[in-house]
Amino acid sequence: MEYAPIGDLHNYLQMNFTIIDWREKIFILYNLTIGLLSIHDTNLIHRDLHSGNMLITGYDCKIGDLGLSQSANDTLLDNEIYGVIPYIAPEIFMGSAFSKESDIYSLGMIMWELTTGCKPFANVEHGIDLIIKIIDGARPEITEDTIEWYANLMKSCWDPDPKKRPSIDIIKDICKKWDKREYDGQVDQVDQADLKRKKLIDSKKLGPEFSEKSHPNAIYTSKLLSSYISKCSSIFSKCSSINSSSKDIKSSRLDSLGTKRNIEELNINSCENNGKRIKN
Repeated sequence: MEYAPIGDLHNYLQMNFTIIDWREKIFILYNLTIGLLSIHDTNLIHRDLHSGNMLITGYDCKIGDLGLSQSANDTLLDNEIYGVIPYIAPEIFMGSAFSKESDIYSLGMIMWELTTGCKPFANVEHGIDLIIKIIDGARPEITEDTIEWYANLMKSCWDPDPKKRPSIDIIKDICKKWDKREYDGQVDQVDQADLKRKKLIDSKKLGPEFSEKSHPNAIYTSKLLSSYISKCSSIFSKCSSINSSSKDIKSSRLDSLGTKRNIEELNINSCENNGKRIKN
């Protein structure tokens, strides 16, 4: 922590949200992408990205706490999986191993936190119900002031399909261009977003000060998730079994209906043929 006199990102947002404009949000994100790129280029996966591990130095933002990181080549499933539920990619709860793509999902949640000053899903209990909702596609609501390109990038990081998430190289390049003002018309977009941001703050619709009260069982320290993963596997295996049985029942019904139709068609054809014979 000697390298982060201001503390972590969440603490920084809590204290300064009203004065952090969109230019600073983009700058912070750009710095985080440089850090995550360094980790991924070393062929490591962080596995525990959340705002409590993002350290503010006063002019920069660094990624810390690599205690759970591992090689990207290590695809063996760990019996003891730790993390903070809202930042964990849905496929992890379905039994997949951590990957660079799961880090990208976590970064998407940090992107959302930059826009609101709040931690994701703070108003609900962090348990199996939330996990199932996340697997089903639940994501935090995007604020009205969020710049369109930023919102689209964030949603792509949240994609339920890991293969559709952008790599950290792509995210870094996009953020760099916006940080360096290399896009035509971006100044207007940023200025308009800041005007909306100020209106929302003034009307008490945006910011940690005006957010819903945190649920007492919303836990933002890394905890053992293995039991939740086991429950999810059990629930979804039962669902698969029920769906398979349902398909078998429907199939047998269709088969019986098909057989019945065939018999009816044979009878009709037979009657028609008999009718023709009588006419002849």
